[in-house]
Amino acid sequence: MPQYRRAKGSMFFFTVVLADRSSTLLVDQIDRLRKIYRAVSQRRPFETVAICILPDHLHAIWSLADDDADFSSRWNLIKGGFSSGLDAGVRSTSKSRKREKGIWQRRYWEHAIRDDADLAVC
Repeated sequence: MPQYRRAKGSMFFFTVVLADRSSTLLVDQIDRLRKIYRAVSQRRPFETVAICILPDHLHAIWSLADDDADFSSRWNLIKGGFSSGLDAGVRSTSKSRKREKGIWQRRYWEHAIRDDADLAVC
């Protein structure tokens, strides 16, 4: 299993993408996304500094407590909660084996925001 280097810090920029880039699922199911996003942020607190939801992907800036950089489990809960109850997309054997619905790309892009100038760029 690959070992990914995770960013350290308290503010992060993310891009999270659907597997099907031609899909409009995020805006079609915006209420579902809002509901699960809110539930996860209440269970595992983080502050949403900014968020932009597009049809096939989203960008978000989160602020976490200084001693908490576990954004990975939060995204896992958001993606899993959103996918729960939706029909599975076209899946590879690997995704089927791992019980993934094929709705999301497995990975997402993260960037630790270093300072105010970096935040302004994001």
